[in-house]
Amino acid sequence: MPAARTVTPDGDVILLVSGESTAARAAAHAQDDDLTAVIEITDVAPVSVPHRIRGRAWLAGWLTPVRGDDRAACAALLAERHPVGELLGLSEASELPYSARPAWMMLRLEVGEISVDDLWGAEHVDPEDLAAAEPDPMVAHESELLQHLHAAHGDRIGELCGLLGAREADGMTAVPLSLDRLGLRVRFTGGAAGSFDARFDFPEPVADICGLRRAMRTLFSAASH
Repeated sequence: MPAARTVTPDGDVILLVSGESTAARAAAHAQDDDLTAVIEITDVAPVSVPHRIRGRAWLAGWLTPVRGDDRAACAALLAERHPVGELLGLSEASELPYSARPAWMMLRLEVGEISVDDLWGAEHVDPEDLAAAEPDPMVAHESELLQHLHAAHGDRIGELCGLLGAREADGMTAVPLSLDRLGLRVRFTGGAAGSFDARFDFPEPVADICGLRRAMRTLFSAASH
């Protein structure tokens, strides 16, 4: 497991791993030979709900150590998105033989193929689309927000079932499953209608927490009428 990871503007994945890890050893000894690797990412819902795995992604490509002048830039990019103590000193580290390397090592995965299987379905993703993508503004807050909605506003979340038309909400449990700038997904379980997921789109994309509050008030207001 990497201690941190990020994506460069070119779409490469930068990984911070233990210098004693299998990946670090293999990359160090491969030298200039092609070393193929696959990263598997599992997305687990941060709330208690049946079938908590929301999706998986596989990124396949070629793994190499981050070398030379790229080290400072990649360390800065990692520290910006994952301010962890393991990054200290990485940008200043020189090209050392493996036996003298620091406890942590930066690796680069040049992505050649991406597959995703999530709540929206299974598909292949072009690596150029990964390079062009921007992080969703809600991603840093999603876990905390979903847990808050579930604990403090569970009754209001359940009322959203009223927006689904003929579905029967009696006896159902509603749990907020995922949240992004475009909307909220809720998993309804139990009751006569069985279990299902429903997506509630916001009137417009939200850019920050203030915009999210307005969007949620709009949803709750619509469900109560």
